[in-house]
Amino acid sequence: MPFDFQEAAHFGHDFEKMMIEKDWLTYTILDRETTRPLGMASYMRQRPEHGSIEVGCVAFSPALRRTIAATEAMYLMAAHVFDDLHYRRYEWKCHNKNTASKNAALRFGFQFEGVHRNDMVMKGTSRDTAWFAMTDDDWPGVKAAFKRWLSPDNFDENGQQKLPLSALQAAHAQHPPEQQQQ
Repeated sequence: MPFDFQEAAHFGHDFEKMMIEKDWLTYTILDRETTRPLGMASYMRQRPEHGSIEVGCVAFSPALRRTIAATEAMYLMAAHVFDDLHYRRYEWKCHNKNTASKNAALRFGFQFEGVHRNDMVMKGTSRDTAWFAMTDDDWPGVKAAFKRWLSPDNFDENGQQKLPLSALQAAHAQHPPEQQQQ
């Protein structure tokens, strides 16, 4: 990420500059009960003429990471892209060394497309960028996996998941909903 989260003043200035220069649309993810900000995610690289948009600048606080709310936020953003905007392509990219981000992309239903070597310089260092995407063809299966995972039936009385989202995504990738009905 091009920001320093450790210094609030620097973050605010850098983030505001990126929002204006890059035309980002950023959402704050709030705790439903306290309305305390827990994270954020932005729509970036908006290309409506091509029906394509990227999700990026995803930052989850420790209180949001690996929660139902984090997964639901990513589902709602994807649903908006495909169900409301009727876009064809939804992208996720990250530093190729960012294993957590790459794993999250796969868990959320994005498919790995490749690595752009020496793609950019960030904080004075060369960055290889890993690219992931889901398309409108992928969306019915990805959506079904999200809905099944988010269902209250998928959680026990302690709020622990019964089936991991990654397993549901893999099952739907192998057997899309239109094939399952035949």
